[in-house]
Amino acid sequence: MSQTNLDLVTQVYQAFGELDFTVIERLFDPDIEIKQAEQLPWGGRHVGYEGAATYFTTMLAHVEPNTIPDNIFAAGDDVVMMGRGVGKTKDGVAFDVAQIHIWHLRDGRVAGFDNYLDTPAMLAALGASQ
Repeated sequence: MSQTNLDLVTQVYQAFGELDFTVIERLFDPDIEIKQAEQLPWGGRHVGYEGAATYFTTMLAHVEPNTIPDNIFAAGDDVVMMGRGVGKTKDGVAFDVAQIHIWHLRDGRVAGFDNYLDTPAMLAALGASQ
């Protein structure tokens, strides 16, 4: 099961790297729950396909991100990615922030996604007050 889950998450990263958002309905559970710090413009709790689409489109309205995995591993039925989020804001400000992704998998689909990143550094890049 662990290798299958790792393969599934790898497919998600490849699809997002190509801006292929059909991955949402192909690989995500219809009741997916995405969580990120509420301080970010795309943060909060997002549920279902519509919530996932809102999360990713809102993020892309603010940043052009790229995930650089340093380590990815199975943790039971979850998959954890530790790495960096690099890119630039829509205002052209470069960022390079530490991040951890926790993917919750169930029945061969992504049931949840928790995105933890250096929120103060990202807010600074976005020009938000801390």
